[in-house]
Amino acid sequence: MCGIVGYVGPQACADILVDGLRRLEYRGYDSAGLAVFDGKQTNVVRAVGKLQNLVVALREKPLTGSLGIGHTRWATHGRPTEVNAHPHSAGDITLVHNGIIENHLELKRHLAEEGVKFASDTDTEIVAHLIQREAKTGADLLTAVRKALASVQGAYAVAVLDNRQPDRIIVAKNASPLVVGFGDGEMFCASDMPAILPYTKRMLPLEEGEIGVLTRDGLELMTLDGKAVDRQPKTITWSTSQAEKGGYKHFMLKEIHEQPRAIEDTLRGRVDLGAADVIETELGIDAAAAEKIKRVFFIACGTSHHATLYGRFLMEAIAKIPSQTELASEFIGREPVVGEGDLVVAVSQSGETLDTLGALKVAKERGARILAVANVIDSAIPRAAHGAFYTHAGPEIGVASTKCFTTQLAAMVLLAVYL
Repeated sequence: MCGIVGYVGPQACADILVDGLRRLEYRGYDSAGLAVFDGKQTNVVRAVGKLQNLVVALREKPLTGSLGIGHTRWATHGRPTEVNAHPHSAGDITLVHNGIIENHLELKRHLAEEGVKFASDTDTEIVAHLIQREAKTGADLLTAVRKALASVQGAYAVAVLDNRQPDRIIVAKNASPLVVGFGDGEMFCASDMPAILPYTKRMLPLEEGEIGVLTRDGLELMTLDGKAVDRQPKTITWSTSQAEKGGYKHFMLKEIHEQPRAIEDTLRGRVDLGAADVIETELGIDAAAAEKIKRVFFIACGTSHHATLYGRFLMEAIAKIPSQTELASEFIGREPVVGEGDLVVAVSQSGETLDTLGALKVAKERGARILAVANVIDSAIPRAAHGAFYTHAGPEIGVASTKCFTTQLAAMVLLAVYL
């Protein structure tokens, strides 16, 4: 779950974009970036870590212009590094993206065969190259985006710039949130209303499969197959704090209602419905290693431990592999008999749980294979493991776990079916 924002109008937009990202930082905070057209070209500034790091980078390299897009990232593909931060560019095309591209490996392979060189590990850069490929044939930006997205499977909300048409932003949505804001001679787009609520209260959420052209004069909206859409914006009466919570009383209630989306994102790209099977690509363990497993240990703490209780049940009921689960703190405190042929599944929402990390290291020293299940890419536990299975719950602000727990349960199901 990431946050995107865009602006086209008469004002210098860098501060507007940063302000919008600040209101979206709850959607992701491992990196952030802006892209602004300066009258000649689109310039990009990115930074790893909290949004304040981007603010510092912008002081050193200010961006000027009245057309731009911004992004705050929660990593799903690729480590949290500057090269993986958004926006991403390919030729004249620059874009930001929120979502998960299910067929990114297939698309990347085809592009590589055509000679495309990739600068990052993200699925987003692949979309930039797809659009650039269409643009090179002479297609305008709208046509290029439509044609590129026709080959994309998965969830996305994108905002796209083109040096050749520096008066517009193309936005498109499928299974990821995107809202357009209507100002006076200016237009906005964002993942959530809070990002642009201080600037306009007239908003229009995009529906599935819609694409739009934002210019200073307004929005031209259509379906991805080119059918015009006539829908009017509505006036939002929420306060900014209400909007951040999506109209819910508090973040925990909002996150409870985000569970279906979080589970869908965790399953996305990992299930082959046609073959009624699980795809091994992003499970963190390949078929050769899976065949050698004789026993499974689940280790975790707190809420994650409760997810592993379900995992043990599924592993024995579905995979027919002897399994046990244990609190990581107790695993460390004894002399566990683990080694070759054992799979130790270390489950942690943050990927930084100290006792779980300690138990992982004990098991690894004794020859067991380690699989991390975590919600934060490139956190300590996945780095220490042989492989990682990332849930895609997005940031969780509520203290009591909701969507992070249910995505862990989904991960347990996938692992049991796969093994």
